[in-house]
Amino acid sequence: MEACPSFRLPAEDRELLYVMLGDFARHLLDLHRQHQTEVFPAVARVIERLHVDGDHYVREAATIGLLEGIQNFWGNNDTDPESFAPYLLPESIRWWRSLNDFWSGKSKFVGDGL
Repeated sequence: MEACPSFRLPAEDRELLYVMLGDFARHLLDLHRQHQTEVFPAVARVIERLHVDGDHYVREAATIGLLEGIQNFWGNNDTDPESFAPYLLPESIRWWRSLNDFWSGKSKFVGDGL
């Protein structure tokens, strides 16, 4: 919320982590379409922190819930998700690429076997 103050979480989604992350991925798409990407570096730092400092479940949520959400929502709404990738930091971009490899059939696992 600090990294992206414009995001408002619907009350009914507050208890559902993956739904919330999907809502956030949609919000990032809206910001991108409005050319309001100034928060993307801060968002990317949070995503990186989740991947670096989080336990298995946090990394899984950051990858499957958020990164994959960005890839899916953006890609299914006529926006190239790769336009978000330049904001990602080293560990997060590794997970991003793992998702790409998984969905393209280049690997059977995402990251370290999520």
